[in-house]
Order: sequence, then C-alpha cells, then structure tokens
Amino acid sequence: MTSGVLLAGFSGAGLAQADPVVPPALAEQLNSGLGSVGAGKTAPDAPRMASIPNFRDVAGTGAGYAGAHGKNLNKGVFYRADAIVPKGDDVATLAGLKLAAVYDLRSDQEVHDKADIVPAGAEYVRIPILSGNINDMVGKIKSPDDARRMMQEMNQAFVTGAAEKAGFAQLLTGLANTKGPAVYHCTAGKDRTGWTSMLLQSIAGASNETIMSDYLLTNEYNKEWAAKTRAYIASTQGEQVALLFEPLLGVEASYLQAGLDKLKADYGTVDKYLTDGLGLDQATLGKLKAKLLR
Repeated sequence: MTSGVLLAGFSGAGLAQADPVVPPALAEQLNSGLGSVGAGKTAPDAPRMASIPNFRDVAGTGAGYAGAHGKNLNKGVFYRADAIVPKGDDVATLAGLKLAAVYDLRSDQEVHDKADIVPAGAEYVRIPILSGNINDMVGKIKSPDDARRMMQEMNQAFVTGAAEKAGFAQLLTGLANTKGPAVYHCTAGKDRTGWTSMLLQSIAGASNETIMSDYLLTNEYNKEWAAKTRAYIASTQGEQVALLFEPLLGVEASYLQAGLDKLKADYGTVDKYLTDGLGLDQATLGKLKAKLLR
C-alpha cells in the first residue's frame, strides 16, 4: 500500500526565462489566435469529474491565466489529470472533449493497478517517468519530514535525472505535435503532472505566482481522495503510519520549490532547462507557445 500511496503520487523569483524564438508561420498563428475555439473566443472551463477529481485545464478557468504578449492561456488545448478512469456520467463528459491523445506518465505497476479507460478517438501514449526506486525511498520514511524531503528530492530529480529529462522531452514534443486537445497524467495528477504543468505555463509566460497557485490547487481538487486514502491507511496500518505518509497525499510549495531551486542552480532559467536540459529545439517550443496562447 505504501508505494501505491506515493505513486497515487515558489516563489520563482530569478527564474525569468527568455522567450523561445517562434518560427514565422507559428508567429502568424499565435498572433491570429488560431488553435483556440475561435479568434477572440474562450473555450469552456474543464468539467469537474468525480471519478477523475484532479482533471483540469492547464490554462486555468474563466478567461484563462494571463500569459506573455498580453495574451491569456488558451483553454481546451492541454488538460492535466490523475488516472483516466471515468465512471458513470463522466464517461460521456470525457468523450465530449474529443481528446486526440492521452499521455500516461505512470510506471508499469501503476498502470497494472489502475489501467486507463481511453476515450474513443484518442491515441494512448505511455511515457513512464519515475524518480528513483520508490520502494527504497518509501522505506526510508521515518517521519513526516522524511516524506517531505522525499517529495522535494523527487522534484529535484526532474532536473537532474537523465531518464526523467528524456521522458519530459518526449512528452513536450508529443504535446507540441498532437493534432487536437490532449491530456497528460500520472496517478494523482500532482508530481510528474505538476512539473509538466509548470513547464507549459512557463513557456506561455504565466507568472511565478500563478504557477505556484495552480500547483497548489491539487490540494483542493484531490481533497476527498486524500481524505479517503488517509482514512484507509489509518484503518489498515494505524494512525502513526497515516501521519508518516500524509505529506505524500498532497502537495506543498516546498516540493515544487525544491525542483525550481535546483533548476535555477543548474540552468539559470526555465528556457535553458528546456533547451540545454531537455534538448528541445526552438521550433518545438514555438509550437507549444502558439498552442498555449490565444
């Protein structure tokens, strides 16, 4: 249960990034507002789904988060989520989004435990991204602070780990080239998914405050899931174990901040991490920015 619990599982001052160069054709698309519901129009908010509680739009709600060039982030393009297991009315709700692709960032064991139910017409793409040996990491947790340190180290590994960087590079390249709306997810939609969302929002020019606020929304969206999971741990393994693992059931600013601090130390800016760390070219970053802004 313990490893499953985890897998179900910033002030970014100084992380200012250079705008990626946008190829002329993509610049025209960006300026014209293509790729959104229509020029000047805003897509509906992402639906709330009881069986996929952390399903939401990378662009936020309402008019969309403020981004670069005085534009807002484009809703209805990239969604983030926990495991895609729609039930009841959520099956039709998810199908109505007409997703072109589902990107699953989970390990083989996570997928075995809770396989996605992929909506018709969507391509299913597995890109396992996992930091370290989870069982070894969980076994070292002797206090809630140990659990917090583990989550901080996981985010740091998103910056330093070769396998993790390769996975994020593959994911962002896939998202740039997907023809239609896409969703990416892990098990709880908070760690691997949270890092990806930070990268996309950074590319779009969202503020550090917006990025952190969006990251912390997981605690609201996953509130019922976290409470039920904690109660299950307490009932099966005792209250002391539940206290140990409670920090793994949500997110704290220090988790993302640890990764961002390491990113700043190693690369200076998010843009340098994207190009020098992940090896993304400016054409790919330009495609993402054109999709992300309206």
